[in-house]
Amino acid sequence: MTDAGGYRVSLADGVATIVLSRPDRLNSLTFAMYEALRDLFASMNDDPSVRSVVITGEGRGFCSGGDVDAIIATLFERDMKGLLSFTRVTGALIANIRKLRRPVIAAVNGVAVGAGAVIALACDMRIASPSARFGFVFPKVGLSGADMGASYLLPRVVGLGRASELLFLGDIIDAAEAYRIGLVNRVADDCLSTAQAIAARLASGPAFAHAMTKQMLESEHTMTLDMAIESEAQAQAICMMHPDFRAAFEASKAKIAPRFSGLESETSGAA
Repeated sequence: MTDAGGYRVSLADGVATIVLSRPDRLNSLTFAMYEALRDLFASMNDDPSVRSVVITGEGRGFCSGGDVDAIIATLFERDMKGLLSFTRVTGALIANIRKLRRPVIAAVNGVAVGAGAVIALACDMRIASPSARFGFVFPKVGLSGADMGASYLLPRVVGLGRASELLFLGDIIDAAEAYRIGLVNRVADDCLSTAQAIAARLASGPAFAHAMTKQMLESEHTMTLDMAIESEAQAQAICMMHPDFRAAFEASKAKIAPRFSGLESETSGAA
């Protein structure tokens, strides 16, 4: 386990678990944490031992966004260039979660507002505890609801109408409502154990195929249907060249569980 100041990272059986660890501040983010988390998600692309990721919070909160004292108060001292530098860092964190070629699951154990809500939104799946709360609260502090990619990601998850309501009004919704509108995949009393069980299942699966699935989900958003079908045809042909495809076939014939290789083998079947 590593402790980077504000969060901890551990790795077990291919599952990397990130725990935001400022419970006395509801795991609010500092400038350093934004930068460190941005770099952490980027670095995991080069770590073949990581096959899936879970992010959660310590204590009763998932993440309450930017720390009011450590960040918000200091922004008034910045000029436009300084403000833009900050907002680009926060957006880069979200971009790197989406670019990571591993499934990422948010175990939302409590309040997730502001940047915390967008971090959860950027994950591939969200498992919420019954006490979880979500809020894209930017308009309540005089800011645009379109922050850190929220106006791009949220309509894809809950639809344009509900996304517009959440981003304009900034209302906080509970776990039951989040599940009803499709913002979360499941509500579970022990959201972390549930998220880690799903992550473990993914980690034991075909890492290369999962990476391709995530890439297709991301890139097909702006394609026509014909373009998407052609892209998937090419992606599936590439997957068929990967050794995992034969491994699954041979395991099926032998009536045993397949043993999939990792992303480091992604080109070994192309010869």
